[in-house]
Amino acid sequence: MSDMRRREFITLLGGAAAAWPLVARAQQTAKIPRVGVLWHAGSAEQEGSNFRALVKGFAAIGYVEGRSIVLEHRFPNEQSEKFRNMAAELVASGVDVLVSVGANAAPYAKEATTTIPVVFVLVPDPLGSKLIKSLARPEANVTGLSNSAGEIIGKRLELFKEVIPGLSRIALLVNSNSQLVSSYEKTTIAAASTLGLSGQAFEWSAPEELDSVFAAMKVAGIQAVITGHGLLMSRGPWSA
Repeated sequence: MSDMRRREFITLLGGAAAAWPLVARAQQTAKIPRVGVLWHAGSAEQEGSNFRALVKGFAAIGYVEGRSIVLEHRFPNEQSEKFRNMAAELVASGVDVLVSVGANAAPYAKEATTTIPVVFVLVPDPLGSKLIKSLARPEANVTGLSNSAGEIIGKRLELFKEVIPGLSRIALLVNSNSQLVSSYEKTTIAAASTLGLSGQAFEWSAPEELDSVFAAMKVAGIQAVITGHGLLMSRGPWSA
């Protein structure tokens, strides 16, 4: 190897050696994404399968909690002020994304920020509840998933009617704590009427009220019950 080539080789090694610490430091200081999660129940245990599914879902796409992602969980226990305060707390902490679970949590997440992306899940009617402007183009900073949007309520009632021959009177059991309950009631009862069914909403706000609510259904001659908006979004033994 000529002196000139030797000097070039040594210079290259020296430059690489100097760069290695910089690369290592860059890797060490790389920002780990922080995701805020606004739940609805009072603990991870009460959230049950939903909590496990979220953590497992992130891990399945390479985001392992505590290593490649930080999940900031908040559990408002179905209390309006806690929803509001915890959503604001997550935003103030500087999370990169805010996930809201359930229809009760979603409006508070949207209210808390106009800049941080908000992703909602388990919201029956995001369009009717004005969380988004369009299913095709949600716009703004809010988007998400819904498995029971208003437009498919009628189809669900059709299937219900097929399963129970002679069905005529149905009850919609809903949690009055939900901000979206009015819209859901109107949509479901209107869809029932179209199918020749008589629909009546029965609201509850705490699990201990359910016995009296079912007793009222019996008096009203209800033949079938739709566990509507918010039934599994409470605390205690009724939690999902």
